[in-house]
Amino acid sequence: MSTETLPSRADTVIVGAGAVGCSVAYHLTELGADDVIVVDQGPLPVTGGSSTHAPGIMFQTSPSKIQTKTAHYTSRLLNDAGVYTEVGGIELARSEARMDFLQRRVEWATSYGLPEPQLLESAEVADRLPLVNEDEILGGYYSPTDGQVAGTDALQWYIESSSARFFGHTELTDIEIDGGEIQAIVTDRGRIECERCVLATNNWAYQTGQMAGLDLPITPVEHQYVVTEPLDELRDGRAVGSATDGLEVPGDRRLTEFMAQPPDRPVGRDQDNSLYFRTHGDGYGLGSYNHEPLVVDPEEMGKNDEESQASVHSFTEKHWTEPTHPNREKSAQQAFDELLPATQGKAFRVTENGIFVYTPDGMPVLGETSAVDGLWTGLAIWWTHSGGYGRILAEWMENGVPRLPSGPVDTSGIHVNRFEPHAGSKDYFTDRGGLRYQQVYSIVEPRWQPDDHRGLRVSPFYHHQQELGAEFFQSGGWEVPQWYEHNTDLLSKYSEQIPEQEGWQAINRSPITGAEHLHTRDNVSMFDMTTFSSIRVTGANAGEFLQQYCTNDMELDVGQVRYTTMLNHGGTILADLTVARLDENEYMVTTGGGNSPGIHGSWLEKHAPETVSVTVEESAKCTVGLWGPNSRLLLQRVTNADVSNAGFPYFSCKRIYVGDVPIIALRVSYVGELGWELWAPSEYGQKLWRTLWEAGRDLDIRPMGAGALESMRLEKGFRLWGTDIDTDVDPLTAGLPFAVDFDTEFVGKEALVDIRESGVDNRIVPLTLDESTDILSSGRPVHVNDEVGGYVQAADYGYSVGESIAYTYLPSEHADPGTAVRITCEGETYDATVRDEPLFDSSREKIIR
Repeated sequence: MSTETLPSRADTVIVGAGAVGCSVAYHLTELGADDVIVVDQGPLPVTGGSSTHAPGIMFQTSPSKIQTKTAHYTSRLLNDAGVYTEVGGIELARSEARMDFLQRRVEWATSYGLPEPQLLESAEVADRLPLVNEDEILGGYYSPTDGQVAGTDALQWYIESSSARFFGHTELTDIEIDGGEIQAIVTDRGRIECERCVLATNNWAYQTGQMAGLDLPITPVEHQYVVTEPLDELRDGRAVGSATDGLEVPGDRRLTEFMAQPPDRPVGRDQDNSLYFRTHGDGYGLGSYNHEPLVVDPEEMGKNDEESQASVHSFTEKHWTEPTHPNREKSAQQAFDELLPATQGKAFRVTENGIFVYTPDGMPVLGETSAVDGLWTGLAIWWTHSGGYGRILAEWMENGVPRLPSGPVDTSGIHVNRFEPHAGSKDYFTDRGGLRYQQVYSIVEPRWQPDDHRGLRVSPFYHHQQELGAEFFQSGGWEVPQWYEHNTDLLSKYSEQIPEQEGWQAINRSPITGAEHLHTRDNVSMFDMTTFSSIRVTGANAGEFLQQYCTNDMELDVGQVRYTTMLNHGGTILADLTVARLDENEYMVTTGGGNSPGIHGSWLEKHAPETVSVTVEESAKCTVGLWGPNSRLLLQRVTNADVSNAGFPYFSCKRIYVGDVPIIALRVSYVGELGWELWAPSEYGQKLWRTLWEAGRDLDIRPMGAGALESMRLEKGFRLWGTDIDTDVDPLTAGLPFAVDFDTEFVGKEALVDIRESGVDNRIVPLTLDESTDILSSGRPVHVNDEVGGYVQAADYGYSVGESIAYTYLPSEHADPGTAVRITCEGETYDATVRDEPLFDSSREKIIR
């Protein structure tokens, strides 16, 4: 800790000196950043946040690639620093369903590069964890590089290894903003002007965000942990050390000291009962999510005092001894008594209800906020991932490219601007944060849907969809039809083309999606695209502005439409967009739903010059995708506009009327069929639906859900941002060279030219299963010549091509059509073959007729 007078200015100020703030400071200065200051309200390094009351256990495997990658980076960084104990981690199974889940863990670990993941028999688990009751378990998953970080030691290492200056006992009281830019932070010790500020305040994220006018949806939740009295079976265990000697420690020093004690055998998880455990010298540490969510009002997070750490609440015994978790039959105590009989009846030397945080989707919050230039976030991050996310954020801030040493990373699921407008409601995000806590060790089924906070966002077509028996999934707060019971009668017509699905991937899926897919190929369907967003770009310099940030040629005639990508300075994909020139100085940019408006729209808003107006029209328009071979016949019935191929060619746009509804019509199709996107002001939506529906009755018009959309777009090889493409891949690797015009100037061009000249290392390819109609799961490893070449990005059954499809990235030398590969999914091995894309209508006769 620096004892200097607090400076009045710094280039970068980081608020929070826990695991994340220290990691960001370390990595920023490693990358060459000068004049970095870190402030924290508590003493250093034991600040009173979760970094020193957490037991430090690190299980690296996740279904999320970025979570796994950041965990592994963190373990290697801290292992090299000498503050990580690599004892391995074992996740136990007490049920067959959990054994199936552990097989998925092996497959995710294999896909994302963790070393030597393996399943263990129950006896093998007992050999490594001799106090575990072998009769209670079926087996386990072992990851040899899992372990534990000693929080206090790690924080001290970061502070000593960084050239940043650290100031404890310095409380943030305000954030000064002017003209949408960070100006300074104000503390109880003085004001610091800065060009950049990073909020790494985790438990206090909501409070500090409010100082900048931000409703950050981050929920503090209490979590139980105890350390037993000495056990005879562990009497040879290492004594608790002296990590806190000479340090100022708020609250119970024993708690911090025990958490710094490394384990001497593998760390364990009993996820069937929402529990985990590790040794502390001669005692066992027992952690529990096995209780009702104990949500803390984010505005009530307090401060340290002489008696307690602010993020440690008193232990509530009933949550340990009674089964209060809504999905668990046993209490934590009962489950531990059965699993670890040596702990039964033992007293506890240390107890806590420690606080950490959750977001509505359970993922971290990183990046520069759209509301305030220069204000960055590194929030909702555990020790497990802190080193990796600190590196990603530092690279993002310094070089404009979020990346790890292994390469660029996908930011769609972690971006601070990904949240929907309603996510800042405290009732909403605390409920969802509590739900994520409740689910943390649960087996969450594919396409699982929450019950609470439903009906938040509905399109103008919602009541029509209800009448047609829509099965709604929630996406970005929207109620999105996945399929319609109205179309059940189509099953008999297409039964021979719709193979039955079983097992894990069949959950929350309906064969009706296949019928809707096939009907759209044969006839005409309406798809609700209201979750997609338009961005209005106007002004005398609108075209020049778009050219600067779009990779394709934006010199469009009025009425032209063009597909393009936007890149960061590293040449990787920030967005894929469709740009329509509506008038001389007016463009409509369309992007996907979910987090796209917040991320893509804010990027354009942030970079627009004063002469250009950028308006994100999220929810302002409703949209119908009218697709299928009879779509032109239907559209011509309801408009006086010329919609012939000559009068309204592919990738063009017009302002037309459908009945008396004003429409911006784009002749584009995300399903590879003749069709249009019909964009209307939202208040006209019900009339638009009725007009099309009535005019198409004799054509057997049908509603189509998002399930059919996914299989149709994969047959055509159309990309989906956040799934197939993101900031972890460039457009050449992603098979989108047609979206790049190297004769134009755009952000990221220099990096992309380097990629083109050096050669593309990997390429996206479609695979089809040789002898199976199963639908595979994403994240499962793809093997080439017995080596992992990639993993499944997206998969579905192609009802028109009659084959099961999976998309992956493979090394270029193995990406040629005809290459044989093998995919592991749910413990089964599938033979598959690399194919040319698109798999359907390669001549584009259907889409351009």
